[in-house]
Amino acid sequence: MASELVREASRDGQRLVWLRCYDGPDGVTVVEAQVTPPGAAEAVLRGPYRFASAAEGFRFVQEAVLALQYLGCAVT
Repeated sequence: MASELVREASRDGQRLVWLRCYDGPDGVTVVEAQVTPPGAAEAVLRGPYRFASAAEGFRFVQEAVLALQYLGCAVT
């Protein structure tokens, strides 16, 4: 059974970061990110970042979300 975690960070009504963490087909956990710099029209794809376990990938997403919150972003 595959699972997926998605988080979106925005500030002043603009989506800045979209994170997706999911189980990869080869048993690893994958995190993808789309980053839109403030004022930019297009998002830039970052990753995919591969982790040996779901716990490692989830921790990466948690730390990224915490940093974005410190920077004043709303995260959903």
